[in-house]
Amino acid sequence: MGTATTFRWINLIVTVTRLSSVPLFVLLGAVAVGAYPTASAQAPGAADLARQVEVRRTTYGVPHIRAQNLVAANYALAYVQLEDYGARVAMGLLRARGEMGLWFGRDSMESDFGAQREYALGVQNYPRLEQATRDVYEGFAAGVNRYIELHPNEFPAGFRPNFTGYDVAARDVTSASLATARRFLARVAPPTNRRGGPQPAADPSNEGADAGRPGVDPIEEGSNAWAFAPSRTKSGKAILLRNPHLAWSSGYYEGHMTVPGVLDFYGDFRIGGPFGVIGGFNKDLGWSTTNNAPDLDEIYALDVDPARADRYLFDGTSLPLERELTTVTYRNGPGLSTETRESWRTPLGPVIWRDGGKIYVLRAAVEGDYRGGEQFLHMMRARSLAEWKDAMRIRSRFNSNFTYADRAGNIFYVWNASIPSLPHPSGGDTAAVPARRTSEVWTRYVDFDSLPQVLNPRGGYVHNENDPPYHTTLRQVLDRAKYPANFPEPALRLRSQMAVTLIDPQKKLSLEDVIALKHSYRMLLADRVKDDLLAAVKASSPDAPTASAADMLAKWENAAGPTSRGAVLFESWWRLYTQGANPDSMFAEPWSLAKPATTPRGLKDPARAARAFAQAVAEVAKQYGDPGIAWGDVHRVRMGKVDVPVGGCSGALGCFRVLNFATNPDGKRSAIGGDGWILAIEFGAVPRAYSVLAYGESAKEDSPYHSDQAEMFAKGEMKRVSFTPADVDTATVKRYNPGAQP
Repeated sequence: MGTATTFRWINLIVTVTRLSSVPLFVLLGAVAVGAYPTASAQAPGAADLARQVEVRRTTYGVPHIRAQNLVAANYALAYVQLEDYGARVAMGLLRARGEMGLWFGRDSMESDFGAQREYALGVQNYPRLEQATRDVYEGFAAGVNRYIELHPNEFPAGFRPNFTGYDVAARDVTSASLATARRFLARVAPPTNRRGGPQPAADPSNEGADAGRPGVDPIEEGSNAWAFAPSRTKSGKAILLRNPHLAWSSGYYEGHMTVPGVLDFYGDFRIGGPFGVIGGFNKDLGWSTTNNAPDLDEIYALDVDPARADRYLFDGTSLPLERELTTVTYRNGPGLSTETRESWRTPLGPVIWRDGGKIYVLRAAVEGDYRGGEQFLHMMRARSLAEWKDAMRIRSRFNSNFTYADRAGNIFYVWNASIPSLPHPSGGDTAAVPARRTSEVWTRYVDFDSLPQVLNPRGGYVHNENDPPYHTTLRQVLDRAKYPANFPEPALRLRSQMAVTLIDPQKKLSLEDVIALKHSYRMLLADRVKDDLLAAVKASSPDAPTASAADMLAKWENAAGPTSRGAVLFESWWRLYTQGANPDSMFAEPWSLAKPATTPRGLKDPARAARAFAQAVAEVAKQYGDPGIAWGDVHRVRMGKVDVPVGGCSGALGCFRVLNFATNPDGKRSAIGGDGWILAIEFGAVPRAYSVLAYGESAKEDSPYHSDQAEMFAKGEMKRVSFTPADVDTATVKRYNPGAQP
């Protein structure tokens, strides 16, 4: 055995041990015969399952899964995901099992240390899951295994991981986010004060690594959601809009799953598992999610026991820290090596730092929770608002706003969070809270029914665009004073204000009207500051090119549509005007709670605005040849053979149709994120719906379903959803039993 080296890793005390190599084939053989427990997590044979399910691909490749039971249905869901996304699905299960290093080497093993703990929790709690949930997980694992068996050329040689329901369930085990701990440690223990070893690794949940590169917009991870009561619709039926904004690599996957008497659900299944963060509808109800940012954790400072090592004082007694050793095996050329890391825990949570006679512990909501998938399954099967709320009370879905509508005519919104009920002021991520006894730490969540929520409000609508919950409708504003101090403060950013500008006017809407409003190209920021900008330019005695550009901007319709002339110049000007400053500080009148839907507005520094405009005119003319170039001549959807203009812009500019772009070698900009998956439903006796998935059902460039919706999306169009059996039969272009013997 090699020597051991001690250092601080991320925020834990760690010991690393490297063992001598063993031949790779030894471990691969062990995995192939089932190195992990399988007896209670293995589905029936693939041949039996294939006979129990049929997939019908409709136009645009949407899979409609008709199965005799949940095992077969999710066997098929896994199989079609692999048809469309290939190895990515299997890689997600390897990551959940903690075997990335085993298959791909030391540089891939970092996530394995945390994953192994979550996997162990998943296995431990697997028998506590309902049988229906286990059926979902076991069927999905069987579908992945079957696809790998029939398509070995798509995977590394010898790749037979024999996935089980444990691997799929481990994806839904919740771990403590280390983001709060990292920010706290950056203050109390900067890298120069830490003892040896590597610095904190990047948070694996932080997607969008390209966003730091020049010419690549940061992905504005968020969503839009609307619900309209029957009083606001032409049909007298409730309407729901779902519109997430994520990177176009995020893997939203449109599908329809039917198990007679058990489930009939249409919506989005995220690639890699049966659940993820799901939104959609059944014949009775539907919901949409939008990100929120609740304060879910606290850092506590415990007193060390001065007389005994690795112990702390709590509730008047000396208690031991819990030592955990995690060993990861990684591929090392033709053989294998291992690395072991040591960490410490308390019943309150993991130890993140020890110094100055204190032990700092992160206490995080729902850490180790394993029922997130089960909660979504209950929601998918709910038949009424009461049943759906009961599913939400499971509290395993620890964040996200939920916007809801149903066939009974209800609309509902809840700022969902498994948020601690604190017996003390929150320390946030800047201060640790001293704790010497149980009464000084949080031990329960705020009750679900005490969270900010609105049911069938005045005005007949609810909306959320990732802002705090208080202005979910302008006609029934929630009182911030009624909620605890660790809830968010009120805010209503420009994208949210654009939404209420579109939907607050009290006129009746059809489903098609809602879709048209959703595709508005209007840029609210221009409404708020353009007049001030033009006045500042005029007062600056501009040169001829600048004056001409100002005249062009005056005629611009304040939108980022494909043919809009002025939007490119305006966006460039705003970037230059706010460069080096907080954009919120650059308005003459900042946002205020007294005027939540009409502020901010005006320009704080007209002279600076005029200088920035002259600079923007020169830059845009140099880059594109014309300061008045149309938005769509620069901004494109480029996918496969599709290369078409598109409208939409950053939410920071007040666009509701959010799009983020990357600059291509030819100087044009192609969409990489934002709007991508849109679903709109009207809840009549039979649901009526439209949808579009910008990047298609398949990530495989040779698939007919890779770019077939791209132009439709760029034009602001949507396809009719096939939901009833008759509609699905009519639209079917291919039907098969997935994984059946040829």
